[in-house]
Amino acid sequence: MATINDVAAKAGVSTATVSRTLNGKSTVDPALAARVQAAAAELGYHPNGLARNLRRQETAVLALIISDVENPFFTAIARGVEDIAQTAGYSVVLCNADDNEEKERRYIDVALQERVAGVVLSPTGRATNVDRLTQRGTPVVAVDRPLQENTGDQVLVDTRLAARDATRHLLDGGYRRVACVSGPPGVRTAEDRLAGYTDAVGAENALTRRAEFRAEGGRLAALSLLDEPEPPDALLVGNSTMAIGVLEALASRGLRSGQDVGIVSFDDAPWTTLIDPPLTVVAQPANEVGKVAAELLLARIGDSTRKATTTTLQAKLIVRRSSRRE
Repeated sequence: MATINDVAAKAGVSTATVSRTLNGKSTVDPALAARVQAAAAELGYHPNGLARNLRRQETAVLALIISDVENPFFTAIARGVEDIAQTAGYSVVLCNADDNEEKERRYIDVALQERVAGVVLSPTGRATNVDRLTQRGTPVVAVDRPLQENTGDQVLVDTRLAARDATRHLLDGGYRRVACVSGPPGVRTAEDRLAGYTDAVGAENALTRRAEFRAEGGRLAALSLLDEPEPPDALLVGNSTMAIGVLEALASRGLRSGQDVGIVSFDDAPWTTLIDPPLTVVAQPANEVGKVAAELLLARIGDSTRKATTTTLQAKLIVRRSSRRE
């Protein structure tokens, strides 16, 4: 592993200059700073943040990189991770990738630079690459969405089965034209929920819209569906954040959930029981996902030779009045 002395020798500068450059000090001559950055990149050198932490007698640190801190599902995962980590004497640093592949890459770089003990990661999509973590021996556990490489520990929820059951619930309730508002292409959970919906209605009857997992995405997708020549009488919605936008769209058209348009949404956010009618949801065990992931990560930190495992948890359909005609 390259040291600060190696970088200094390659760049032809002092170790103090290397330290000031890599710590972002503005007093370093730009030309020298460029040489230091190039040498560090070529040697694969990262400042030893863990050593600094130990000198300050700080606890070991885990990085938690989630897709969207505003989504209650991911905050519940974070709480589960922290509960287990704190008990084991670890602190948790929360990183919000915002479903942005570049932000995710930067946070992986930060995890490497700070020499965290391990990483819990909710991958943003196809471009997620944890090779740099695994090459450096940094344990990583994927949650909610599997890594494209399908390597390493991961904790998932069977959302395809849950989406199929939720769609069948709407059909059994008398709704005849059920549509699906799903997430963006390339995100595994969005693909799985769409597949489960299609399993229930049949490909020939599928009516779908793809959007970002955001309220505005849900609103625009719902409005587009309601503008269909034969609009749907029920919607399966990809997550609770999108559901906010869907409900706004219905209200703007003077439609009531349940009576006019049946609604089932993924994730049991706190507000779902406070509206009228209360929202039928697919409740995912988010807190348990976080706890299991943290336990797997700590086990991996303790024994890097352990065989990789995939833990798949089940979701639960909670029926309320938004999926009932009254």
